[in-house]
Formats: sequence, C-alpha cells, structure tokens
Amino acid sequence: MLFVIVVSGTSGELCLARAMRGMGEVADFHPAALLSTIARALGSGWLWLGIALLAVDLVALLAMLSVENVSFVVPMTALSYVVGAVGGAFFLGERVGRERWMGVLLVCAGVALVFAGRG
Repeated sequence: MLFVIVVSGTSGELCLARAMRGMGEVADFHPAALLSTIARALGSGWLWLGIALLAVDLVALLAMLSVENVSFVVPMTALSYVVGAVGGAFFLGERVGRERWMGVLLVCAGVALVFAGRG
C-alpha cells in the first residue's frame, strides 16, 4: 500500500507539472487570466491523468491510515521525494544537482530510521 501511495501521488504531481508547463508561465493572477489558464489546462490529458493518480493516492492513504499509525505512515511517504527527484530528472528533464541528491539521501536515511523504529 505504501508503494501505491508514493508512486501514485508523486506520479500525479509529475503529470500536473507536465500539464502546467505546457500552459506556459502564469504571470497574471487576475481572475480572467486565471480562468483562461484553467480552461486551457482542462484540455490537457496530463492534467486529467494527474488528477486520477492523486485520487488513487488519496484512497490508498486513507486505507493505510486505517491500519497504521500516522506517526509511521506520514514519514514513510517521504519516499515520494526520491520518486519526485528521479521523475523530475527523467520525466520532466530537470537538472537535479548534487546537493538535491544529497538531500534525497538524507530523506532516505530518515525513512530508514522511522522504519527501524517501527517495532
């Protein structure tokens, strides 16, 4: 279940990022401009896929929280930072520098500590 939460949630966010990059920069936050951007975004398949994946994430998170402590589940979902960095680099073509990879490793160490203390 944790795998589903991490992968579906982060994949959904990556799809939303891809959809919004296709819209261009949102520089004008006036209501009419925002409505125009939203209308264009609604035509993107990436947006709808992202929404569907985030819905799967929510259902899986609710299911996991029904059987596990929140003090375990929430820190374990930090693995999404790993998937996000990898997805950003390979799916979105982002440059992920050494410092960010080091941060991802620190997150992994923290998740390992939480898992080890599950006992």
